[in-house]
Amino acid sequence: MGHDILTVLRRGISTVTRGPRRTRHERRVRAVFQELFSRMEIMPPETRREARERARTVPVQNGAAPTSQQPEVESLLPPRPVRKRRLVIRVILFVVVFLLLAAAGWLGVRILTVKSGLEAAKAQLSSVQKGGDINTALKAMGRDAAKAVNATGDPVWNAAELIPFAGDNLRAARLAAQTLDAFANDVALPVVQMQSDGKGKLLARALPLIEAQSATISSLHTQLTDLNASGHLIGPMKSGVEQVVDVLDVAAPVFSVMPQMLGAHGAQSYLLVFQNNAESLPLGGSSASETLITADKGDLKITAQADSGDFAEDKQLTTVDVAASATALYGATYGSRSNMAVTRPDWPSAAQQLIAFWQRDIKDQTINGVVSIDPIALERMLRATGPITVGDVKLTSKNAVKILLSDSYKWWDTYTKAGSAKSDAFFQAVAATMFEKVASADFDMPKMINALRDSVAKGDVMAWSADPAAQKIIADGRLSGELPTDNDETTTLGLYYRDVSASKIDYYLKTAANVERTCTGGTDTIVATTTLDMDITQKNADALPRYVKSRSHGSTFFSKQVFIYAPPGMKVASVTVDGRDVAPFRQGNVDLGRVVAPFQMTLRPGESATVTATFTGTGASTPLEVWTTPMINSTKLTVDDSCAAK
Repeated sequence: MGHDILTVLRRGISTVTRGPRRTRHERRVRAVFQELFSRMEIMPPETRREARERARTVPVQNGAAPTSQQPEVESLLPPRPVRKRRLVIRVILFVVVFLLLAAAGWLGVRILTVKSGLEAAKAQLSSVQKGGDINTALKAMGRDAAKAVNATGDPVWNAAELIPFAGDNLRAARLAAQTLDAFANDVALPVVQMQSDGKGKLLARALPLIEAQSATISSLHTQLTDLNASGHLIGPMKSGVEQVVDVLDVAAPVFSVMPQMLGAHGAQSYLLVFQNNAESLPLGGSSASETLITADKGDLKITAQADSGDFAEDKQLTTVDVAASATALYGATYGSRSNMAVTRPDWPSAAQQLIAFWQRDIKDQTINGVVSIDPIALERMLRATGPITVGDVKLTSKNAVKILLSDSYKWWDTYTKAGSAKSDAFFQAVAATMFEKVASADFDMPKMINALRDSVAKGDVMAWSADPAAQKIIADGRLSGELPTDNDETTTLGLYYRDVSASKIDYYLKTAANVERTCTGGTDTIVATTTLDMDITQKNADALPRYVKSRSHGSTFFSKQVFIYAPPGMKVASVTVDGRDVAPFRQGNVDLGRVVAPFQMTLRPGESATVTATFTGTGASTPLEVWTTPMINSTKLTVDDSCAAK
């Protein structure tokens, strides 16, 4: 259409100016229209403003003053776009600001949603730990976690994560929500539902879930650990991320090794050792009963059982190293009897001895790990499983220790072949019945978790794995049964008891200990005192079954030993004894990288003895801890530490 108008104008000019003779007025009109065509057709759009400015400032040819027609030419040009351009810019700025404010508001709502979801999920977890209904709590936790994850999944949130510093905090919130969602909705809730559906074989059915989430949890662990170390997280977010990272530090490695340990890639065999605290040894009690368990694709089965009578006595092991420092402290029989393997307070070396004894005397086969449990832990676990019945005997969370470590010796004389057979059959049946309860997931989950947590903390449950990756996880804590080799996290003192009467008298032994640390002039002083009390009258001791009495001295007296392991870097300053027939012995020995103060005593019924060891060394600011033998009558322990950093 524009071209048609120009054609008409050209024709009009041609008509006006046609002919050989043109007036001055005709020439002026022609010049005006030619200028108009020049501006409208030839000039590129980006030079029009410049041309207009030049038209206003350049004088008319021949020095003449501007004519009245020049404004007419200007009026025919396109309108100036300056005001329009400014208006467009203002509109654009308004839209941008509006969108930013809307995005910020939307993001704020999302952040509040995530915060609310995470806090609600954390509250549900707390309720489970306090004994709340796990199914109800997990369902609510799953909903809250899913809500938090959904709130972090929109494009606005993803874009905001690109903002320096602030974006790291948003990313941390998203990853924390995803972690909680993975644990609650992808693992915990399905497993708990499996546990309650009555179909059994919980681990076998849960194994695919664990395998599926292993890579996800490992990735979340890596990302959150990096963010936690970035220095960009603000106070509340950093605190929350640290809590999640602490959980993932344990959970991620466990998820990575659990499929292998449960036999996902080939059957695994584990030795379950039942310790007898009635005959105390540093790690618990004589390891008289053992059960071999096989895990194949999560399916657990008992494949063999043995007791102390199945192992050769006084035959030194040749396939494992027995530390010279251990034989110096515990005698030449250490390393020659299966039930004495837990004499040294070091579960890894005890576990390897137990495997060697099994392979030598029972069956030469690959064993992938060893787990220890005692009747004290079993009694706690019965709170979760409920009572179990073996024959006509009912074991509960109130009487299991008494039945297993006292009453059973009254029922059967294990010095006779018939009595020993009945006793062995009973203990094996107890182990099998309890194992079936646990393997079939027939228990209250929160109560079982609490029972195992308490048992690990007190040394009643220990584990060792032949898999280096799994053992690395186990080694970081009391579950390992291995004293720390330094004072970096704790200053740990070991206080251990040993019966050397070949008796089961420790059902009646009571112990107490006080450990105090003071600091002066850069030197730490630790004073460790323990008292052993044979809390039984002579009359009652005389009436005990002969299997409970001392093998050599009957009920006349019972021989005990105490071993106090100093923290690394400290030395023995002095030892004192209080009581009859009490003396230091085998002094000057170093074992497990620590100096040891050993004592020996004989206790008659009703007698007590107290021993004290004082250690000195370079100060350490880590908290003082005491590891001690799990006794039937729990040791009354007090720790007074004035040196730990506040």
